[in-house]
Amino acid sequence: MFSFFTKKHFLIDDLDGFIDIHNHILPGIDDGAKSVEDAIELIKCFGEFGVKDFICTPHIMENYYPNNPNTITKSLALLQNGLKMSNLDHINIQAAAEHMIDSGFEKLVDENNIMPLSKSYILIEMSYLQASINFNNAIDKIKEKGLFPIFAHPERYSYFHYSLGEYKKLKNKGLLFQLNLLSLGDYYGSDVQKIAKSLLNNNLIDFAASDVHKLSQLENLKKISLDTKTIKNLKPILEKTIYNFK
Repeated sequence: MFSFFTKKHFLIDDLDGFIDIHNHILPGIDDGAKSVEDAIELIKCFGEFGVKDFICTPHIMENYYPNNPNTITKSLALLQNGLKMSNLDHINIQAAAEHMIDSGFEKLVDENNIMPLSKSYILIEMSYLQASINFNNAIDKIKEKGLFPIFAHPERYSYFHYSLGEYKKLKNKGLLFQLNLLSLGDYYGSDVQKIAKSLLNNNLIDFAASDVHKLSQLENLKKISLDTKTIKNLKPILEKTIYNFK
């Protein structure tokens, strides 16, 4: 029997005016957009459902993507020029970074070679294989700088999946959680989807973002439909993201 309460609608219908605070659209400096043309194609695709404000967050990852404020700022300038040449002046684009908590992270903090979001926040991640051994020290360093740590895609770390209590411990350390919108579909698999909805339903998520690297991910995002309960819990997170980063 059909029920209104089980009816689904598309996630992108609620993204008009959203500010994407985690993505990899800056060209040529990590595993995201490879060129200005690629980046502009991604931005145009975002525009199809009303997203035109971005904080770009390329990886800073020792031995893989050793970015710094200089390399990131240069890539930002290239993209801004490309947007101007393409008559896309209405796009608002800023730069920060997604920082891997690795052996070099604390030195970056000490030397002020980090790229915060909106001056007050810093986006961090860990390996998907195992937790960083220096994680607690890194969080202390962040707090000493007067920054708020935003933990990227907590739903994707399989070593936390066995216990909701592990997530609550991280929250008690002062971490803010940023959900990947793709996790609400099946892009990363059913286990990640299940944890994403659990974190959302237990009021553990603070912000949301796309974490988009390539066009196929945006095409997948367009296909995600959500039940009434999930979208009801997600809407305040979308609004909070806009409010904190507008």
